[in-house]
Formats: sequence, C-alpha cells, structure tokens
Amino acid sequence: MAGIYIHIPFCKQACNYCNFYFSTSLGNKENFIHALLKEIELTKEYLKGEVIETIYLGGGTPSQLSLEDLKLIIGNLSSVYDLSRVTEFTIEANPDDLKDSSTIRALGTLGVTRFSIGVQSFFDEDLQYMNRAHNSKEAMASIKRVQDAGFKNISIDLIYGTPTLTDVNWRKNLEIAFAWNISHISSYALTVEAKTSLDRKIRKGELKAVNEEQSARQFRVLMDEMRAQKFEQYEISNFARDGIYAIHNSNYWFGKKYLGLGPSAHSYNKINRRWNVSNNVEYINSLKNRILNFEEEILTEAQRVNEKIMTGLRTIWGFSIKDYELPIIEEIQKNLASIDVEHYTQEDGILKLTQEGRLFADAIAAQLFVEEVEKV
Repeated sequence: MAGIYIHIPFCKQACNYCNFYFSTSLGNKENFIHALLKEIELTKEYLKGEVIETIYLGGGTPSQLSLEDLKLIIGNLSSVYDLSRVTEFTIEANPDDLKDSSTIRALGTLGVTRFSIGVQSFFDEDLQYMNRAHNSKEAMASIKRVQDAGFKNISIDLIYGTPTLTDVNWRKNLEIAFAWNISHISSYALTVEAKTSLDRKIRKGELKAVNEEQSARQFRVLMDEMRAQKFEQYEISNFARDGIYAIHNSNYWFGKKYLGLGPSAHSYNKINRRWNVSNNVEYINSLKNRILNFEEEILTEAQRVNEKIMTGLRTIWGFSIKDYELPIIEEIQKNLASIDVEHYTQEDGILKLTQEGRLFADAIAAQLFVEEVEKV
C-alpha cells in the first residue's frame, strides 16, 4: 500500500507562522497545473506497482483551485494510477473557502472522502495574531456546511501557545470543537520558524513572543481534555475518536511508501527520499522540458533506524527494538539509560512515551539515535 501527496502551492494570504512553500499569487496557476500533469506522467514508475491506498491534497491551500482544476488533476492521476482501492482521499481547506455547499458536495463526486479544515482557533484575536484569512464565525459555519453535505470524516486543526490565547480560552476552544462532534483533531503548538513573518515581527517587537511554559501547560490541558472526551492520542499531535485515524499520515509514521507531487513535495520509497524544488517558476520551467527537478538522498542504515525511532515514539504503537539485531539493540539500550524513566515505558521490546514524555518527544528520540549500523 502507498499514498500520493499533491502539494498545491497557493494561498489567499500568508499566515505569519507558516514555513511551507506557497505563493499568494495565482498568476502561474495554469502553468503549474500543466507542469503537475507532466510530473504525474513522469513519476509513474516511482511507486513500482504499489496499490494506492490514500490521496492527500495539501499545501498551500488546495481549496484555492477551482473544481475544474481539481477535476483535471484527479482525472489525469486516475489515468496513470488505479485509484479503485483508495480508502481515504483528503483535501485541506481553509474555512473561508468552504462557503458554497454545492462546491463541498461536488468535491465528494471527485472522490474526496475526508476534509481537513484549518480552523486554528475559534477566537478572532488568535486568528488575527496568526494573520489567518478567516474569522471565528466562518470557522464554525464551514464545519456545519461540510457536515450538512454528508461528510462524516472531518478533521480540524487547532493551535495552542499563541500569546493571545489564555488558558480559559484554550479550554473553550476545545469545548467548541467537541460540541461539533468531530472525529479527528490535529493540534500543534505555535512554533516560531526562522525567516517567517512571525519570526521577523517578534524580533522587531511588533508581536508578543511565544512562551514555552504556556505552550507546555496548554499541551497538558489538551491531552487531559482529549482523554476525557474519549479521543485517543494516537500520535503526539493527532487525536481520534472510534479509531478514525488519518490513514495517509499514519502510513508516513509506519514507513510506507509515498509519492509527492508539486513544488517542495517529498517522496519516499524505502530506498531513497527526494524532494522537489521549492520554487514555482523553476518547477514549471523544468517540467516544460520534461525534467524532474528534485534533490535526493539514499538513506543509510542508521538513518532508517533513526527515522523509525523518531516516528515510532510519536505514536501509540511505539518503537520496536526487537525488530533489529543485537548491536543496534545494545546501542539503543545504552542510550536509553540517560533518559528519565518517567518519560517512557518498555514492554516486550516496545518503547513508548508516557504522557509526560510526549512533552520531550523530539529530544528523547535524538538521545536514542544510533550512529553506526552495519546491518538492519
């Protein structure tokens, strides 16, 4: 089983915290679509006959494209790949792009089964701080429209740690989300990435800085409230009811193969990892000449092990030490000795983080990384 990710590099306006590749100009849209169709054709051998299980339209903002644009893309994709066994087809959308119920229903006819809505907050002061294009009323209205159109598999994104977000309002954000009876919530701490607008404005004193203690406190509230509402924290930032996981993202963590299409998109086939050029003009011009413009690395044995450590520890399934041979096991166990025993459990060769350990997931994974691997 494998997945296909399509990066749509257009946004209505720039959220100040975002470090994904996008453009706020649609001037190159038609050229981009033609280039994407060529990339679909030229990459058809990358997954080598794998059954396609998931499709994910991300970005950027895929809902910036018209239905006709999306129909053309999916039609070409289906002419190259057998999509009859796709079990999950996700589209990311911002609330302000979900104002038309007929458009939402039409997306279903294109094969979309799951909406991931970028709500981020139900409070306008937070949305303004992040420079989001929608307001709180639009956020709630978009959820209702998608539900009224008959979609059950809906995920929303929420961000905590925003300087404008009080602990009281964070709890209210969660209460509002729970009241919509949504099956999946992805929630992330606001992170100040280098060279973003948020980074520059904080440095200039134009916006208040992010407080790590606030973020950690609100993350603990998040975990407690999710558990109380019967949401399973199956990955550090992802919560699901009734086992309705994000299949596409879960497959990333399981190390399954995937093809990334569009500028800046990543691909992985268990042998190499590659990533497309992060520039619309370069992407388009290369594909005009039928050239795939990407960088690539062949993964070493150590990199494969370390990626499994990083992704496994983020999930409820953990990282299986017993899948490896003795030298690797010994090195991981040696590294494990330096980690607080309250931050992990180990049972039958499976390492898992405790709730408190999830606060330090990246640091713990880095401590466990192996340096030299002869054989896996």
